[in-house]
Amino acid sequence: MCQLLGMNCNVPTDIVFSFEGFHRRGGLTDHHADGWGIAFFEERGCRLFLDYLPSISSPIAELVRAYPIKSRNVIAHIRKATQGTVNLANTHPFRRELWGQYWIFAHNGNLDSLPSLQGSRFQPVGDTDSEQAFCWLLDALAKRFDVAPTYDALHTALKSLTAELADRGSFNFLLSNGEVLFARCSTDLHYIIRRAPFSTAHLADADVSVDFSSVTTPDDRVAVIATQPLTDNETWTRMDSGQLLMFVDGEPVA
Repeated sequence: MCQLLGMNCNVPTDIVFSFEGFHRRGGLTDHHADGWGIAFFEERGCRLFLDYLPSISSPIAELVRAYPIKSRNVIAHIRKATQGTVNLANTHPFRRELWGQYWIFAHNGNLDSLPSLQGSRFQPVGDTDSEQAFCWLLDALAKRFDVAPTYDALHTALKSLTAELADRGSFNFLLSNGEVLFARCSTDLHYIIRRAPFSTAHLADADVSVDFSSVTTPDDRVAVIATQPLTDNETWTRMDSGQLLMFVDGEPVA
């Protein structure tokens, strides 16, 4: 299966520390070596970096490690291919426009079958189950809502629609439009909320620590979501199977 990483904050924050551990899971501390990608929202825009190389040896990963891009919503993915060949078209995260907003999606799991996309304006470019599921999900939302709904209404719709897809296989995913971040657990997904008083965190995949009290303000709040905990000295919350959380300003609100 793949590895997911998400971040949702109340102020623009860089993900350098989490990414330092996360990128090692793409071929060094874990066997996920079929490409990787990361998306940073900046206001209404989105920077999307993709590579079909393993993240541990990717020059683009080195760029991300050295470039502290600040964002309130980030989604990253390390791929272990189950469906589709290893190429850029099949590399997560995927991006589409809906209601005049960019939507970013990354999936960990395997879907045995998928609903038809005949007649949909959302069509996959690659040949993964993940991208097809993303297109179906956006098409279903577009049919339900002519304009962007309230986030409570969107959460309710997503809970119903994603349960339908989860009946077809394993469906862990992260989804964001740059304002909120949705996280759904099917098998493995964990999160942590960092807020004042901040402490020192140590990575599980490298001997690297950071004292967050020295790089934050008392008002900062950061939610980090990952397939497996990224640190070994903090308490992460394991999500329940079938749970869909909506993160806003660095904390779950649904």
